[in-house]
Amino acid sequence: MKEELMNLMDSLRLRGMSSCLDDILTEAERNGAPIMDVLLELLQAEHRDTQERCLESRIKRAKLPEDWTLDTFPFKRQPGVNKTQIMGLGKLTFIERSENIIFIGEPGTGKSGIAMSLLRLALLSGYRCKFYNAQEMLNDLYASLADRTSSRLLKILCNYDILLIDELGYLSLNSEQANMFFKLIDMRYRKKSTIITTNLDFEDWYEMFKKKSLVDAMLDRYKHYCTTIRIQGPSLRAPVENKKMKDKAVIDASSGENQ
Repeated sequence: MKEELMNLMDSLRLRGMSSCLDDILTEAERNGAPIMDVLLELLQAEHRDTQERCLESRIKRAKLPEDWTLDTFPFKRQPGVNKTQIMGLGKLTFIERSENIIFIGEPGTGKSGIAMSLLRLALLSGYRCKFYNAQEMLNDLYASLADRTSSRLLKILCNYDILLIDELGYLSLNSEQANMFFKLIDMRYRKKSTIITTNLDFEDWYEMFKKKSLVDAMLDRYKHYCTTIRIQGPSLRAPVENKKMKDKAVIDASSGENQ
C-alpha cells in the first residue's frame, strides 16, 4: 500500500508529500494519529514544497545578478546610508501604494546592493519582480520595434510589481529608446513601483535624453510619488581593492626573496 501511494504521488508530482510520506506514516502508526491529522500533515508538506518552488521560480525569473540582502548590507561601512530609512522601506508598504524609489550616488556606494535587497524581500513576500540593467533594457525595447513586439514587451514590463532599472547613467540612447523609456514610465505611473539606481541627479537627465519636454513629462510622473535617496559616502569596493593590492605586494615581495 505504501509503495502504491508513493507511485501515485510521483505520478501526480506531489513531491512535498512523497518526500515525507514514510516519516509521517511511521509517526502516525506509532502514536495512533487520526487519519485527518495525517492528511493535514501531508497537505501542509505539499503546500510548503509548492511555495518553495514558486519562490525559486520567481527569483530565477527576476534575474538578480547578486544575492544582496538587508541583513548582509554593510551599513557600518557606508555612513551615507540612513539604515532606519532603508529598513522602513523593507516593510514594502511602498509597493502597495505604487510608489517609486530612486537611489542617486557615485559608483560603489551601495545603490544597487540596497535596491537588490529590497527586490529580494519583495520576491520572498510573493511579489513578481524583475531586475534589468538600464542599457540592456533599452536595447531590448529598441530591438522590439524591429520585430513589432514592443507592445508585448512593454505589457510584460508593466505587469511586474517592482521593476528595478539598474545603472541609469550616461547611456548611448537614440530618440526611439528615449521615447520607449518615457512610455514605460508613463504606463507604470500610479500602477506599479519602479526602482532606479543612477549616478545622475535629475537635472542631468536632460543631457542624457536630449528632449526637455520629454524629460519634464517623465520626471513629473516619476517623482510624483517617489522616495529619493542620495548616497554620499565612500566606495564599498575600495577596501577590497586595497586588500588585493596589499596581497599582491606580499606575493611580489615573497617572489623577490625566493629569487
